[in-house]
Amino acid sequence: MSTSSESIDIRVENDDIAGTILAPGTQVPGVLFVHGWGGSQQRDLARAKGIAGLGCVCLTFDLRGHEKTLVQKKTVTREHNLADIVAAYDRLASHPNIDPAAIAVIGSSYGGYLSTILTTLRPVRWLALRVPALYWDDEWATPKQELDRERLALYRRTVWAPKDNRALASCASFSGDVLLVESEHDDFVPHSTLMSYRAAFEKAHSLTHRIVDDADHALSSDAAQKAYTSLLTAWISEMVIGARLADYPHHSATYS
Repeated sequence: MSTSSESIDIRVENDDIAGTILAPGTQVPGVLFVHGWGGSQQRDLARAKGIAGLGCVCLTFDLRGHEKTLVQKKTVTREHNLADIVAAYDRLASHPNIDPAAIAVIGSSYGGYLSTILTTLRPVRWLALRVPALYWDDEWATPKQELDRERLALYRRTVWAPKDNRALASCASFSGDVLLVESEHDDFVPHSTLMSYRAAFEKAHSLTHRIVDDADHALSSDAAQKAYTSLLTAWISEMVIGARLADYPHHSATYS
């Protein structure tokens, strides 16, 4: 982290002695949490509070079609929800204490999928994806609720390349640090989907892949919740502390 330096005089009896005050810069990392389909920001709040304690500014929010806007669930599209994430990112990035070169995005399932696309629209330094879902590129403007679930299940059991999918193409151009978290017993996002994502991160500065043992897609058990919280917090802590020690070197990336 950058520091400010100020030369001062310290009065001692009838003398002045020279001193220098070194203080950390005011800018800190920002962390954006993006929940999955059918979820809410409530699931992220506890983890956000813990990560805020590391010296970060965190933002959680509810995607349209959820919580107070649940009435929109049948009509909201991926395009709508991506716009939600961009708006939330911009709100976080506008915080006066945020270092714009040190923003992390933590996305789960559907939120993870859309978060990968966000990296092509806004600068993201760190990207954590828990059981990121995968969707075909067509029907982008079709209400999310109307997508064929059986087709989705088959699609996710197939290993795809970046040239086949917008989200995977976004991963292929991402040059920051990545955390991929898989659930051992996931009925919605299978191992093959995680392998598609993992293989796509060709330019990532670092890639960490972890499996939460005995966990389902939603992390239904307390043990699974605690395990995920522990590994996420440890990873964010490592990234943030490492960045501070290196004075936030900015990895170049191409944004469109």
